[in-house]
Amino acid sequence: MAKSRGVRPSGEARKQVDVFWQNLYQEAEEFLYRFLPQKIIYLSQLLQEDSLNVADLTSLRAPLDIPIPDPPPKDDEMETDKQEKKEVPKCGFLPGNEKVLALPSLIKPEVWTLKEKCAGEGNAVKIKVEAFQTTISKYFSERGDAVAKASKETHVMDYRALVHERDEAAYGELRAMVFDLRAFYAELYRIISNNMEKTVNLKGEEKPSMY
Repeated sequence: MAKSRGVRPSGEARKQVDVFWQNLYQEAEEFLYRFLPQKIIYLSQLLQEDSLNVADLTSLRAPLDIPIPDPPPKDDEMETDKQEKKEVPKCGFLPGNEKVLALPSLIKPEVWTLKEKCAGEGNAVKIKVEAFQTTISKYFSERGDAVAKASKETHVMDYRALVHERDEAAYGELRAMVFDLRAFYAELYRIISNNMEKTVNLKGEEKPSMY
């Protein structure tokens, strides 16, 4: 029985494969030795910023320009049909909380970078990115609902307190997000650096043919 011959790529094909592996190796080195350390350092510096180190969360509260209605009249002062009814004061434009809004503008680019650079790491990155995006979107939605209720039910002080509570909670969540991003990059750096020889091997030892 004739022995099978191992199929080997042509000289040109082998050259292209070598170039591919060379480029891949350079990209891996760039990712491991430049990108990851830079991200870890940047996020560490970001966590030292005053905007992410607010000790008194009540200082984050934004003023709510929602008029407080007069208390209801006593029984003996109730309005009659002959008296003019007082209109409920209306509120004007209600801006967002600038102190909290400044954080998503810092964090969103980092989330997109994580998605772009580490998409190949599998479902873990996808789940993490989706969780980050959901946290940011949820803040705007829940705060908007709370502000809408506070402006509609102007006599209910709990709705006003709910707006402030949502701002404080969102601040903690956004700050934790930066810690999570840094921890993810640090863990990825540790895993790749510990397995560099296994993960990226330019040529390696050529295995002998089985036949």
